[in-house]
Amino acid sequence: MELQELATRLGLALALGFVIGLERGWKERDEAEGQRTAGIRTFSLLGLLGGLFGVLSVGGDRILLAAGFIATSAVMAAFIWRENAREGVYGATTMVAALVTFALGAVAVLGDMRIAAGAGVVTVGLLAYKTTLHGFLSRITAQELRSALLLAAMTFIALPLLPDRAIDPWGALNPHQLWLITILIAAVSFVGYAAVKLVGPSRGLVLAAAMGGLVSSTVVTLTLARLARENTARIGLLAGCILLAGGVMMARVLVLVGVINLPLALALSVPLLAAALFQGLAAWLLIGRDGRQGEAKPEGLVHKNPFLLSEVLKFGALLGIVMLAAGIGKSMFGDSGLLVVAAISGLADVDALTLSVANMGPATAAGIAAILLTVGVNTAAKAVYAGIAGGSRLGLTLFLLNMAAMAIAVASYLLVPSPHL
Repeated sequence: MELQELATRLGLALALGFVIGLERGWKERDEAEGQRTAGIRTFSLLGLLGGLFGVLSVGGDRILLAAGFIATSAVMAAFIWRENAREGVYGATTMVAALVTFALGAVAVLGDMRIAAGAGVVTVGLLAYKTTLHGFLSRITAQELRSALLLAAMTFIALPLLPDRAIDPWGALNPHQLWLITILIAAVSFVGYAAVKLVGPSRGLVLAAAMGGLVSSTVVTLTLARLARENTARIGLLAGCILLAGGVMMARVLVLVGVINLPLALALSVPLLAAALFQGLAAWLLIGRDGRQGEAKPEGLVHKNPFLLSEVLKFGALLGIVMLAAGIGKSMFGDSGLLVVAAISGLADVDALTLSVANMGPATAAGIAAILLTVGVNTAAKAVYAGIAGGSRLGLTLFLLNMAAMAIAVASYLLVPSPHL
């Protein structure tokens, strides 16, 4: 190892210890001198110490490195035990952070510096967000925890065992891709679900509706429409929140398609973003006008846990049916069959057809039309659902604005040719 590279690696080891020590020292900044077990200087030296033991192990065995790690662990354990005994508390975080710092210093010298730097950032994040993580833990139910663990087990155990090839005569149903997409949908949905759990309902109806758009804008529409029956004076606010969830849904469609088929997502970006911006602007005007009349009550907006195994399996079954129907329809009737499936599936859900088209291959005019059609049908259907559940005034408001948004989407698609076709 050349001198310049060695100095760079030791500098990284020292920097990682410094950053971790900065967080630990800030937590104990109110303690008097001599009352703190480890702070910014100690952790900086631990990182450098790990790096130096790594230098001594370059080109040879790792016995000296292991001995240094054990000796450092014993010394840190003794000091932290004394502090815990003096304060009458139990805690191993500082001890584990010290061991990680030493190990990161060694990895910075002996391994990939990018891995060491990334692991250091993750370490500081876990230490700094203690309150947030503990608050999230206190809100998780036993059922949510079991469901998430079971889903993780099915992902990392079952997914590699599924055949990564089409198993039907039409080449539409790939079990590996089907389950992978199902997991992706659950993960994206959990982002919104977890955000609401972290923030809580006190931030109001607007945040809950926006987060709900990541899960299901149709569910948000029906939930808020039912609230409209009891809050007729707040129709503007509720309609604005429903529009906001619809705009988030369109952005969600783009993200999901982009993960699987980037050219198709780029071709859809202009019409969908134009419609989403219009819905966002209309929502802002409605919420701004009505929201000042009183505090919105977020009670009643309840998110289903998207990691419930039953919900995941239901969506997987729906996705499989839509993918199979789309494949059969396109095989038998060409592009017109795909559009019929798109129109029908849009009455309940946009993700299944969207992801099915994204998996069909390169971006085509028929594929873009199918996704725009299913989004348009779903947008119109939500206005009808809102009218049935919340009254004609809410339904008419949403229908006019939603149709205007889809008209903008179609006009944008026709006027701005996509270079990806």
